[in-house]
Amino acid sequence: MKKKIITISRQFGSGGREIGKLLAERLNIPFYDKELIELASKNSGIDERVFKSEGEETGRMYQVLGAIGYALGSPAGGIYEYSINDQLYLVQANIVEQVANEGPCVIVGRCADYVLEDRDDVLNIYLCADMDERLRRVIDEYHVEDADENMLRKVDKRRSNYYQYYTDRIWGKAENYDLCINTGKFDKETVVEMIIEAFNRE
Repeated sequence: MKKKIITISRQFGSGGREIGKLLAERLNIPFYDKELIELASKNSGIDERVFKSEGEETGRMYQVLGAIGYALGSPAGGIYEYSINDQLYLVQANIVEQVANEGPCVIVGRCADYVLEDRDDVLNIYLCADMDERLRRVIDEYHVEDADENMLRKVDKRRSNYYQYYTDRIWGKAENYDLCINTGKFDKETVVEMIIEAFNRE
């Protein structure tokens, strides 16, 4: 089956968002990264800051409780069995499924490869790079002047822990993806071309 959806998992500093946006532009399809948070907030009524803090702002609990029943399509009374982070994950997973059902798109992060695992039209990508290259990109392109290796490792660890908790899979393990690319070895245009070639194969 021809692929319609591209999911991108990425190490911090590997250029995942930029490459995802270039892919979407080249293929003329929608792009979702932080945009998913905006959609999840709009559709559920949950403050965007709750999603961005990954549930750490527990003072907003009542906003979550008030909206989660709608977002999950079930009565609010049954949500107490979920932690705040679980509730936020379910809302975002619901949005991932919605945008995938609407048509071709590029989705960055949000465990999208796992959420859409039952579909045959998804191409799952993992992007990585050497630490030196990632640190250079974070400082020069992301403009995080005080970035260091410890910061990058912490971000990756949070992503890894989140992914493993909700998917029971190892983040970055090659067999969990269709294509793994070291973005430090190629320029962005070459990476985009590689993904497009795989995307267009039957």
